[in-house]
Amino acid sequence: MTICLFHLSDLHFGAENAEALAWARRTIVREAPDSVAITGDLTMRARRREFAAACAWISALHHRITVEVGNHDLPYFNLLERFFRPYRRFRRIEAVVERQVDLPGLAIVPLTTTVRAQPRLDWSRGWVRRRALDKTLAALDALPADVRAIVAVHHPLVETGRNGERLTRGGEAALEQLARRRVLAVLSGHVHDPFDLVHETRFGPVRMIGAGTLSRRLRSTPPSFNVLYYRDSRLTVDIRTLDHHAAADMCIAAIPANATPPRGADDPVAAVKGIAAHEA
Repeated sequence: MTICLFHLSDLHFGAENAEALAWARRTIVREAPDSVAITGDLTMRARRREFAAACAWISALHHRITVEVGNHDLPYFNLLERFFRPYRRFRRIEAVVERQVDLPGLAIVPLTTTVRAQPRLDWSRGWVRRRALDKTLAALDALPADVRAIVAVHHPLVETGRNGERLTRGGEAALEQLARRRVLAVLSGHVHDPFDLVHETRFGPVRMIGAGTLSRRLRSTPPSFNVLYYRDSRLTVDIRTLDHHAAADMCIAAIPANATPPRGADDPVAAVKGIAAHEA
């Protein structure tokens, strides 16, 4: 039996790519995956009209869905709402927000990396709080022995700035605990480029899989999403891109420092290897 999962991220309604979203929806309808994981940043500025559009798009998928909360999804301008009712605007899809998805022999377990506030100026960065990690570990430990797990987050757990600062606080410790539980992979978004990397911890390796974006906020690759296949304890990833680049050309070699698109308006957006060849 093969399980098929679609992994989408960074839809950024408010700066969405309508063509990319229509293409992703057509593909989901045509291929009918067993589940869809959306790893955060549904909106651009968490405005009500952005959430209304995002929730309408997600509700129309009619599949088993889990949605993680991204840093762009907490209210920017209403601090009272950010601190006291941060998920209020998810109301229409609240049943699938940070939802565990149970499939035959496989579970998708959420881990929250977005917080309302933190003791540094840039609140967009990730933070794995102890309470969130304990909740995820308890869910993993409760799984039957014959069920493997995929963990869904928004921020890559080893995201590091150019000066060596850990942008995702608590990420390394979280990866160590996930390695001890033989998690198949950690799915994330945030950096707008796809990747499929293995991170070594003192308790063993953890596979990290990142999805690109379906928005106009491109970094160095065109709009894309991932399709994961799980069969006979093996997980494979197919990167689908709007421009039909080969999956091998799309993966970045390392997680970038942040998700701010660094390219100028006139720079090319192509597969990573295409850009490397252009810049050589």
